[in-house]
Amino acid sequence: MMAWEARAEPPCTGVAADLSAAQKADYATLVAEVVGHGVKPSEIVLYRYLRSGDWSAVHAGTPRTDPGVLFFQEVDGHKRFKEAWGGWASPSDQPALAKWARRLGAPTDLARCFAYVVTH
Repeated sequence: MMAWEARAEPPCTGVAADLSAAQKADYATLVAEVVGHGVKPSEIVLYRYLRSGDWSAVHAGTPRTDPGVLFFQEVDGHKRFKEAWGGWASPSDQPALAKWARRLGAPTDLARCFAYVVTH
């Protein structure tokens, strides 16, 4: 499995990567709701978390899906699922991945960091 982590390198400057226990529970619930199919929050494995402003991305695994990165935007105090990305990518895919995330509306720093960490 790919090591997916925010690093202190320039592509992730300004992007938060720490997730509290309460946030882990909240994101597990959100991911379970997005996945559906009877998946319970307790079955969700959260590998990594990235946040910038009102946007966040979690790399999660479920018993019914391959691991993927789910993007959320907080609106009026509620996190709204925007889109999921899954698969493998190489460093040459970084510009396209960052552009994809920006098209979702993700902030530039989050898009850049996402593209970096999924390709390294």
